[in-house]
Amino acid sequence: MLILSDLHFGKTGHFRKEGIAVPAEVFQEDMMRLWHQIQFFGPKKVVFVGDLFHSRMNLEVDWFRKWRNDLPMVEMHLVAGNHDVLGAQVYEELGLIWHRNDWSVEDIRFVHDTPGHMDGSQYVISGHVHPGVRLAGMGRQSLRFPCFYFNTQFAILPAFSRFTGLALIEPKKQEDVFAIVNDQVIPVS
Repeated sequence: MLILSDLHFGKTGHFRKEGIAVPAEVFQEDMMRLWHQIQFFGPKKVVFVGDLFHSRMNLEVDWFRKWRNDLPMVEMHLVAGNHDVLGAQVYEELGLIWHRNDWSVEDIRFVHDTPGHMDGSQYVISGHVHPGVRLAGMGRQSLRFPCFYFNTQFAILPAFSRFTGLALIEPKKQEDVFAIVNDQVIPVS
């Protein structure tokens, strides 16, 4: 199972439609990275924990449809996020199994936004936040990187798309953070 969050397909098209010059290559790069992940890991299922799409229908949704048709053997699930506004029927037509709020597999619960209260009966995997961490160097230099954020009750995945912002997190002692730096995952805490 490959689990991803916050791909925001269609965001670059949405910006271009509003007159903001964002190159189409941003979307194409994200699609190619997704294709490579599926080819490398060979999952039977892909789970998108929200914000697979950014907004309304546009050309990028049609490109996704064509791409999806090339992978009929991979079961794909979408747990709807706040930007997934196309509707259940559209997602089903795109070859996705759509889940309105959450989806559970044994003791793991997939949601878009980590709930404020968790009873500990299931481990929660989410996205939404676009977690990031600041790594400081010498002389007040620092860089920000997307990261995976884990604790004993939940995991928050980084935004898959590179065309998103970051929300800097402050992990506690028993929490684990892994930054994505130059296409490598490195432990931070």
